[in-house]
Amino acid sequence: MIHYINPDERLTIARVKEIVDNHMTLALSEEAKKRIQKCRDYLNLKMETQKEPIYGVTTGFGSLCNISISKEQLSQLQKNLVMSHACGVGDEVPQEVVKLMLMLKAQNFCFGYSGAQLQTVQRLIDCYNEDVLPVVYQQGSLGASGDLCPLANLMLPAILGMGDVYYKGRRCDVSEVYAEKGWQPIELQSKEGLALLNGTQFMSSYAVWCLLKAQRLSLQADMLLSLSLDAFDGRIEPFYESLHMVRPHKGQLETAANVRRFTEGSQIIARHKEHVQDPYSFRCAPQVHGAAKDTIRYVASVVETEINSTTDNPIVLPDDDMVISGGHFHGEPLAMVLDFLAIAIAELGSISERRTYQLIDAKRGLPSFLVAKPGLNSGFMIPQYAAASIVSQSKQLCTPSSVDSIPSSQNQEDLVSMGANAATKCYRVVENTERVMAIELFDAAQALDFRHQEGLKSSPFIEQMVADYRKCVNFVDIDQIMYKHIHASVRFLQQMKVEE
Repeated sequence: MIHYINPDERLTIARVKEIVDNHMTLALSEEAKKRIQKCRDYLNLKMETQKEPIYGVTTGFGSLCNISISKEQLSQLQKNLVMSHACGVGDEVPQEVVKLMLMLKAQNFCFGYSGAQLQTVQRLIDCYNEDVLPVVYQQGSLGASGDLCPLANLMLPAILGMGDVYYKGRRCDVSEVYAEKGWQPIELQSKEGLALLNGTQFMSSYAVWCLLKAQRLSLQADMLLSLSLDAFDGRIEPFYESLHMVRPHKGQLETAANVRRFTEGSQIIARHKEHVQDPYSFRCAPQVHGAAKDTIRYVASVVETEINSTTDNPIVLPDDDMVISGGHFHGEPLAMVLDFLAIAIAELGSISERRTYQLIDAKRGLPSFLVAKPGLNSGFMIPQYAAASIVSQSKQLCTPSSVDSIPSSQNQEDLVSMGANAATKCYRVVENTERVMAIELFDAAQALDFRHQEGLKSSPFIEQMVADYRKCVNFVDIDQIMYKHIHASVRFLQQMKVEE
């Protein structure tokens, strides 16, 4: 299956999921090729006819923008830019995010406002299709003049043939891959190095990955809420549609509807309740889960605009006969929504941990710490500790990056977005929340089995979900090594089929 990169077709988050899930190859549409070549031809002509300096084309970069570069040195200028900016440090960027960076950079060029050569764009596509994935590092970008540092580390092997890549399951020098495939380093033309490095593809690739995961976790959170509600012998009235119609936030209505659907047919939910109210982590879950859903939706709208935009600099406008140095590389739109997304997903983790605690607290006929002989057995005491630890870390990671700024480039870049830090923090929060939710699943399935001992069954949906889960994690009757069960629970959530 092939996905054609087309400037006339909007790339959606759903389409990216389809491309990734189906292992589709990428190709440039004829319209994309036409626009890319038209822009390059225009820029070549512009350089021949315009005497005034053009930023990043015939000048240095950043605060060196007033230094003109001779025609003979333009290619070396662009190569020097990539080499000097490849300053990434810290942990490596996950390979699935690196692959998104290649895709989204090609998408950025397809609109024909960047001046890249057609062969340069094609090389990015070749790296994506052949799984030649450059080693990129998480630290180094201010998210201001684009993601200069990580994009330089991306382009160094992909375009210049320098540095390391992952290929066929191992890390190697990219020269080995070039020799195998008969590739040659691409000689960069004017502005190309700047076009490759300017742009928000590090931030936006993390944002796309986090959104895909967040959408999945949001629905799984409703599934686990329904399981925990039944295991806790909770009340269904707080999920009635008529209640939520008087405060009709879209996500809130969706969460309540999901819980009604997932618990339909449950003997436990239908039986008479002695208690009048449930704790907030159950009763207010539509409001919390729903707010997260609405946040995810808003963030997705911003990110989709971003990945369908040209975000490098300067912008080449052939039809208007202009090359304009602007600020489309600035990451503020992404920085703010990535901070917002991290907060929303962290809250899903916080409320999940609270439900986990309620289940182990010896309430409503459930044994203390969910074991038959507490004291001799610690049971599910410490999984809740682990969840609390993770939730606490996520709260600290939710301190916004977008309100910070440290000037750079001799104060030419005097307000930066710190969107790259927002992106990597959001990634960690998403992974943290998945682990916390896995612990809720571990506990709630255990609690439900005690309801089974009372002769009660949950809904067909929940019973099937728990039956599938029991194929990889058994009921815990006496103390066991728990981390293996928690890790298996994480894998279950990751592999579980989830469809809206």
